[in-house]
Amino acid sequence: MRKFLHFLLPPKQWKVAVIILLGVFAGLLVYATYISKAGSYLSDKPEVCTNCHIMAPQFTTWSHSSHKNVTNCNDCHVPHNNVVNKYFFKAKDGLRHATIFTLRNEPQVIFIKDAGKNVVQQNCLRCHEHTMDKVITKNNNNTGINKLYTEERLCWDCHRDVPHGTVNSLSSITHSMAPLPMSPVPEWLRKMLSNK
Repeated sequence: MRKFLHFLLPPKQWKVAVIILLGVFAGLLVYATYISKAGSYLSDKPEVCTNCHIMAPQFTTWSHSSHKNVTNCNDCHVPHNNVVNKYFFKAKDGLRHATIFTLRNEPQVIFIKDAGKNVVQQNCLRCHEHTMDKVITKNNNNTGINKLYTEERLCWDCHRDVPHGTVNSLSSITHSMAPLPMSPVPEWLRKMLSNK
């Protein structure tokens, strides 16, 4: 074990340079975590989604929908079968989003991916299970309607405007207000710059 630790340590003439480099990398990692608001993504607050400006139409249309009073973004867009799957899905999706936004490769209009569609469909059925039971019982009479409602169609095939509507532009949404992300510039620096 001692030989292995000795192997990992840099030669004496490099120690100062290695310590400085490690300090720079650690500082950059802390700064990247702070500037990206990485900690905020662990919460379920809908405002977190507007950290990326492209999500403003989705936040605004949701905030004008009936779902606003009973759900948040993660209620629909994240699996709820267990905690591990929830945070794995959030991390996987977040990493993809971060990569797209960092490379400035985001589309003008965003569309949900297949993995997301499956999650949203399962969450629709989970939340509206009592409604689905009534509809299926009323219409079933052995015509295969049960399969039609739960397997062959997505909920939004019929309920297109729930909860985001068909609007993809903030300019066409009445009273569109999406919260702006807080400035990453610290207050002390803002004061220093405004005094010049």
